[in-house]
Amino acid sequence: MFYSGSAATGQVAALVVLTPSESKRLIARAVAALPEIKHALSGGYIVIGSGSTNAYVAEELTGQTIDKLLYLAGVITGGQLSVMPLSKRTHPLVLKAGHAVDTSPQQALKDFGPDDVFIKGASAVDAQGNAGVLVASESAGTIGMAWPVVAPRGSHLIVPVGLEKMVPSVAEASRHCTIHRFKYSMGVPVALIPMVNARVVTEVQAIEVLSGARATHVASGGIGGCEGAVVLSIEGSEAQVETAFAIVKGVKDEPPLAEPSGRFDRAAELGYDAAAIWKGWRSSY
Repeated sequence: MFYSGSAATGQVAALVVLTPSESKRLIARAVAALPEIKHALSGGYIVIGSGSTNAYVAEELTGQTIDKLLYLAGVITGGQLSVMPLSKRTHPLVLKAGHAVDTSPQQALKDFGPDDVFIKGASAVDAQGNAGVLVASESAGTIGMAWPVVAPRGSHLIVPVGLEKMVPSVAEASRHCTIHRFKYSMGVPVALIPMVNARVVTEVQAIEVLSGARATHVASGGIGGCEGAVVLSIEGSEAQVETAFAIVKGVKDEPPLAEPSGRFDRAAELGYDAAAIWKGWRSSY
C-alpha cells in the first residue's frame, strides 16, 4: 500500500510543515537511503534524470552542490508551462559504482540490468501511489526513452515527488492531458504520462524510510512563501517521532528555487505549430 495502516494506540505524534523546497530536500535524503540506491552505489548504474527534485537527489548522492536551475527540463513558472532549452541545461548525472561517469543516460541504459536505477521526477501523484510526468515532446521525452528499457529488464524506476503535486487520479488526468488535445494553452502544450510500477517517494515515504514513523498528509497550502506547503501528522514511538521531528527541523530554511530565465514558453520555440496539429487532430474525428 502507498500509505501504511493506522498508528497503534499509545504512540506519540508531531505536526510539521514543509515548504516545497524543504520537501525536496527531505525526499532526496530518503531516496539516498533506499536499499535499491545503496546496492546500486556499490556497483551498478544510477541515472538521475533532469528536474528540480532530482537536483536535490544528485546533491545527496554526490555530496556536491548542484546548480539546480541548470538541472531543470520542463518547469511550471511565471504562470506558464515552460521548457528549458538544451543550452541552459546540464547533462543528467550518471553514476557507476557510486562515481560520476562521462556517459549519457542513453548509453547507460544499454547496459541496464535488474540492479540498476533510473530516477525520474514527476508532475503528479495520487493517493494510490501512481505518478505521472508532463512531457512536451511527442516522443514522451526522458520517460519515453527510459521506460521501454527499465520495464522489460526489471530495473528500478524511482520517482521522488512532493505532495504539493497531489491530484485525485493520475490515470484520469492522463486521459485529459495529451499534447494534441489543446486548442489553447498557457505555455507549451504537454501530455501527462503515467509511470507504471515506479517506486514513488513522497514526504510520507521519506519520513518512514528515515525514521520508521508513520506520516499522514493532513493539509496543504499557505501564503508568504508557504504556497504549496504540506502539513504532516507524524506518529510512532517516542524515539521514532523524535527522530522524524529532528530530521524535518534539519531541512527547515531550505531556500526556494528562483525563477529560471531563457525558457521556452511557446510550442513554436520547440519547432512545431501547435494550432496546426490541433486542427489536424480535430479533423480526424
